Amino acid sequence: MSGRSVTHATFTIERDFPATPQRVFAAFSVPATKARWFAGPDEWGNSAFELDFRVGGREFNRGGPKEGPVHTFEAVFQDIVPDQRIVYSYDMRADDTRLSVSLATLEFHPEGTGTRLVLTEQGAYLDGHDDPGLRERGTLVLLDSLAAELERPAGS
Repeated sequence: MSGRSVTHATFTIERDFPATPQRVFAAFSVPATKARWFAGPDEWGNSAFELDFRVGGREFNRGGPKEGPVHTFEAVFQDIVPDQRIVYSYDMRADDTRLSVSLATLEFHPEGTGTRLVLTEQGAYLDGHDDPGLRERGTLVLLDSLAAELERPAGS
């Protein structure tokens, strides 16, 4: 089949948060909390969100602009060490087109009174539909949303 390609890339982002590793970890593991910050731009709608946070569990997030396409994130948790590490594999789709398949590792390191998050992603970007630079920039935007979430009072 012609026109098929795959681009492999890895990126690592380190980000410090003024919250404990337990609180940062909870932002990824508590469904209501993650649903608040793990979303597309404000003008997008979310049509589905599910989080079954356990090894072998799944995360599903679907949304997009009103005019389309519908973006789908679907993950499987491969490894979880509470307050220390999350490893998951996921794919991204736009409508019915698979954009990429990735392995992501999140490490939560105590740093003073806060947390250093180390996020490493290894991706296979398929058929020119997505690229590593765009994914890294999108991840940085999501981490900005996480930072805003962590500024909220705990438990709110």
